[in-house]
Amino acid sequence: MPAPSLGGGMPAGAPGAMPAGPVLPSAEVQARISRLEATLLADPKNYAAWFALGNEYFDTHQHQKSVDAYAKGLAIKPDEPNVITDQGVMYRDLGQIDKALANFQKANKLDPNHVQSLFNMGVVYSADLHKPEEAAKAWNKVIALAPSSEQAAQARQMLSQLKK
Repeated sequence: MPAPSLGGGMPAGAPGAMPAGPVLPSAEVQARISRLEATLLADPKNYAAWFALGNEYFDTHQHQKSVDAYAKGLAIKPDEPNVITDQGVMYRDLGQIDKALANFQKANKLDPNHVQSLFNMGVVYSADLHKPEEAAKAWNKVIALAPSSEQAAQARQMLSQLKK
């Protein structure tokens, strides 16, 4: 069963099917990246700029650069479940499943109502770790927390596939 794409915790990029490899940034995106990098050279403690840079790298599938930028922002402001979730998505894309799961669990511990981290936990448990019971627990929590959300609709679909 193919796993759905993981969604990030932040609204910067539309979750859904993404190409596997890096996407060359457009001139506009590259200009934003350059501005953020310049901002960070002048103010390396600017967590918002680190998070924004991580999002730009996330959206252009520059996985390691995204992980690194998020890490620098999280070193300054560590309790951001959306950023931790996005970093987890990038870890998974790098094949670092244990780190991805740890991020999703941490985000959910910080905010037990964080639907995206729960949904992503279910994907990792199902597709990567082959633990359908754990996946079902995560997805059932998604449905209970946000029954009309896009994540709940996807969780219901994934649960029905687990039962087959």
